[in-house]
Amino acid sequence: MPTLEQQEQLVQANNLVLDQITTRAVVNAWGKPPLYHSEFSHFFVMPDFSVVPRSRVATGEAPRGWKAGVHAGEGVYFAYPDRGWLLVFLDDRLVYKEELKAEEVHALAKSWAYEDRFKTRLDEVSRP
Repeated sequence: MPTLEQQEQLVQANNLVLDQITTRAVVNAWGKPPLYHSEFSHFFVMPDFSVVPRSRVATGEAPRGWKAGVHAGEGVYFAYPDRGWLLVFLDDRLVYKEELKAEEVHALAKSWAYEDRFKTRLDEVSRP
C-alpha cells in the first residue's frame, strides 16, 4: 500500500488505482465529497478480483464476465459531480470507480436520498 502522500499524489493526478487509495487520501486531495452515501452493500467479485457494487448493476442482472464470487460489507460512496467520479470504498480502500456525467451523479444522489428516508437510526453511520 502506498504511503498517504503517494496516495494523495495519485488522486491529484486522477490516477485512481483500485486497492491502493484510502478515503483519507481522497478527502485530503479533493476535499470532502459533495455527495456521500454509506450502506451495507453486496459486491460482485470479478475474475480479476475487482468488485462491482450490486447497486451499479440493473436489478436481476450480473456484470458481464462475472462467474460466481460475491462479497459484502459497508460500502462507502463518494460522489464528485464536478470531477465526474463515483468512488466506492470497502474496508477503507478504493474498490470501484466510475466516470459519470454530473447529471448522472446527481440522479444517483437523489436515489440515495430516497433510500435514506427508509433507514432506521440503527442503519446510520458517521460521515467522513
